[in-house]
Amino acid sequence: MKYFLSLLSVLLLFSCSSEPQYPRLEDPLAHLMDESMKPFYYGVASGDPLQDAVIIWTKVSPEDSIPQIEVDWQVATDDAFSDLVAQGKVKTGPEDGYTVKLDVKGLQAGTRYYYQFRYDGARSPIGKTMTATSEEAESLKFAVVSCSNYEFGPFNAYGALAERDDLNAVLHLGDYIYEYGVGTYGDSTTGRFHEPPHEILSLSDYRTRYAQYRLDKDLRDVHQAHPFITIWDDHEIANDAYKDGAQNHQSDQEGSYMTRREIAEKVYYEWMPVRESQNLYRSFDYGESAELIMLDERLAGRTAPVDSVNDPTINDASRAMLGDAQLDWFQNRLSSSKAKWKIIGNQVIFSYLDWGFPTFSINLDSWDGYPRERSEIINNIRENNIQNVVFVTGDTHTSWALEVTEDPFGDYKQNGAIAVEYGATSINSGNTNEREGATDELVIAHEKNIAGSSINPQMKYTNMRDHGYLELALYADKAVAKWFYTPSRVKASREMILGMQKVTPLNSNKVLDPEE
Repeated sequence: MKYFLSLLSVLLLFSCSSEPQYPRLEDPLAHLMDESMKPFYYGVASGDPLQDAVIIWTKVSPEDSIPQIEVDWQVATDDAFSDLVAQGKVKTGPEDGYTVKLDVKGLQAGTRYYYQFRYDGARSPIGKTMTATSEEAESLKFAVVSCSNYEFGPFNAYGALAERDDLNAVLHLGDYIYEYGVGTYGDSTTGRFHEPPHEILSLSDYRTRYAQYRLDKDLRDVHQAHPFITIWDDHEIANDAYKDGAQNHQSDQEGSYMTRREIAEKVYYEWMPVRESQNLYRSFDYGESAELIMLDERLAGRTAPVDSVNDPTINDASRAMLGDAQLDWFQNRLSSSKAKWKIIGNQVIFSYLDWGFPTFSINLDSWDGYPRERSEIINNIRENNIQNVVFVTGDTHTSWALEVTEDPFGDYKQNGAIAVEYGATSINSGNTNEREGATDELVIAHEKNIAGSSINPQMKYTNMRDHGYLELALYADKAVAKWFYTPSRVKASREMILGMQKVTPLNSNKVLDPEE
């Protein structure tokens, strides 16, 4: 009888349990987390602003590995959420890494909105975002950034941008993370080391690396303050990536490249506030003022690069940066755009550029390695008299101002440029000045030599030393590029210094000093 009552008690205990027991989640980044933000340790983000819609994002960190959770969300015109314009519930789970991403529609053009999430009685930080304008604006301001490597030190430029309240959006041109293991490419003196410590390959690896970056307060704050419009470059997958391979992937040691690529793409879409579609290349309509065209120069169509400018196949039809489908789309967007300014979000340098170093002259990972498609684009712009095309470019960890030409020694001298290109330096990734043997004096002398010599007559400004961001402001009669630099790459600071300013007057395709 005692045995029966004891067994009955046990059965009743299990049958009356209201919740199943799930294993506790152990987070390898717990030592980096701010407990006051629990369970929204990674903050909030927004992106891909349209005239009537915007993506909002967060990640929840439940204590247990629950198969599914439900998250509340709200969007309002004020940060007190007294004027709600949209709200609802959304479900997520471990298959998405507990990330939440919503496409909030039915919004007003050119309007500031606030958004927030709730889960298990906790509220996320309040995010700010802005939709695209539908009519001609007095001005548009975009911050242009690229190349943030956790191991090179604090993300000062992100922190500085978080303090600004006058931006329409932040354009991130790639290398949002780096795939390398500890000590492969970084600065060991900063005390910031990649996690996991090895080169990332698996789903868990890529998720952990993004999580580590998003626990950085400067990066978290800038996402909370502004909508992002992003594109990947190579390090979101592996160094010098293309559609079916990469320099930093060895299939005999690291398995299938396509499996790695699929994992990298999945995690990118999990963590970034972008609309998910078959292609990441896309455009954004800012009314009469501007159309922003974001290109995918890595995974959509890029073929393996040649090893030398003397390779006889460099101009073959099989050599592609964009691929036929994207190239046709891009050409049509340029030809049909009614916007005054056509802004091209471009990962690698489009203009012809001779770096001028004895051991490094022409960069075959840039458009210089894919001249056939570049010629088609330039001819399209020239033959259709497409005006006010501005390429904004990342990748090189260097600031550039270039007048776009295919041949700086021939057609450029006779007819001038067909567009302009403004290159953003890195957030903090190492540049020429920080490579072994490249002292300040050598780099400054090199810059002066290039700027004053005939090897790059199309180049109007370069800075190979400093880190920060580029601001591109668009007005009715001009585009203004400003480069802002951090005083130190290794010391945390949100102070920024205006290093240079250049102006492109409407219908000119010139890079001028402000007083010209």
